[in-house]
Amino acid sequence: MADDRRRRNTPLTSTVRFCPSRSSGRRCTEPLGHAGLHRKDGLMWSDLTADPPRCDGSGAAGSPAATLPDGFPGGRALCPVCLRFVGLDAEGRLVEHDTSDASESELEAAQAREWFNTHGW
Repeated sequence: MADDRRRRNTPLTSTVRFCPSRSSGRRCTEPLGHAGLHRKDGLMWSDLTADPPRCDGSGAAGSPAATLPDGFPGGRALCPVCLRFVGLDAEGRLVEHDTSDASESELEAAQAREWFNTHGW
C-alpha cells in the first residue's frame, strides 16, 4: 500500500480521501479527484453510469449510535448502507443524505475511524 500511495504522490501520513462515485453500491477505490474511469475490483464505470449520490439508506429506521467519550457521533445514527453518521428525523428515520460528504473534516474522519475501531462494523 505504501508503494501505491507513493506512485500517486500521496503523503504517507495523510488521510487518503477516496472518490465518492459508486456503481451497483460498489465504491470507487481511486483517490478523490482522480482522472479517468472509476474502478473497484476490476469493475470500471464512468460518471454517466454511476449510481446517484443519494444513499438508499435515506428514510430507513434508525437509532442514535453509541457514543465515544468525546460525545461523537452526537446523537446521529449509523447508516447501514453507506456507513456514514447521519441525523434522524422526528419519526426516528435517517434523514435524506448522500453516500459521501465532500465537506467532511479531518476531525470527523478521525472520530469516525475511532468509533469503528471502538464499536466495530
